[in-house]
Amino acid sequence: MPETGPLLAAALALAAEGLPVFLLGRTKRPVANCPACPKADADPSHDPETCTCLSCHGFYAATTDPDRLRAMHAAVPGGLLAIRTGRPARIVVVDIDPRNGGRPLPELMPPTRCARTGSGGWHLYYRHPGGALAAKLHGHPGIDLKADGGYVVAPPSIHPGTRQPYRWVGDRPVVEMPPPLLAACRPTATAATAATPAPGPTPTTSGRGISSPAALLAAHLEAVARAPEGRRRNTLYGAARGVARMVAAGALTATDAHAALYTAGRAAGQNDRDVNAAITGGFRAESVATEGIAA
Repeated sequence: MPETGPLLAAALALAAEGLPVFLLGRTKRPVANCPACPKADADPSHDPETCTCLSCHGFYAATTDPDRLRAMHAAVPGGLLAIRTGRPARIVVVDIDPRNGGRPLPELMPPTRCARTGSGGWHLYYRHPGGALAAKLHGHPGIDLKADGGYVVAPPSIHPGTRQPYRWVGDRPVVEMPPPLLAACRPTATAATAATPAPGPTPTTSGRGISSPAALLAAHLEAVARAPEGRRRNTLYGAARGVARMVAAGALTATDAHAALYTAGRAAGQNDRDVNAAITGGFRAESVATEGIAA
């Protein structure tokens, strides 16, 4: 297929900046896995991060390889362009949705790279500060965060509902989060890592009856921190299953859970691939989705 069209040109330009990009389907959802890729519950050991398929596993298909992007563009005609967020891209996107009460907050959000969304909102791009981040901006309805385990639709995609394009606003570079914005982005659950877990296991009943989510999260993270060498990945997998049950019970968001587990795994000396594989496997074993939600 000839290299024509604004979508492929935009994909190649973003990839040249070092941003991992991929194509969604026509409805802002990831493309379905190919028949060769097992379903999560059929083979939890299948690692989406290292899968060589062109467009499987949602944001895990994101790449900066021009040849893969050309092939992806040919394989997914009419798809929407998306950017994987979080540590792989070294960015966090503040997603402002006016339909849910969101608005830009100049006192918190300095000018940075900005896109106007097809639904009339804004995507503000900031450098990833490291550490755990929340799924939403504390105290501000209608403002979400897209970081680890997420993605955003990128210009010049056309919103499937409004038929309006996503477009860049100005040409500012991506800047760092100032301290007030960073403080509002940190999950309150991260304070649990400093808590002292109660002796013995914290009881749960089929994902219900969690008397102290903070203490339970702290216990899982403490187990990872104390795991001996040679047992750390297995311990992280077990912790991920326990934390996934907290997500299923509504005690923690999937984004906050992933961020807390990722931080604990990396602090325990595990590499990025092993940490993500252990978390993904643990969540899958508990039938808890880990795919990001497009904005």
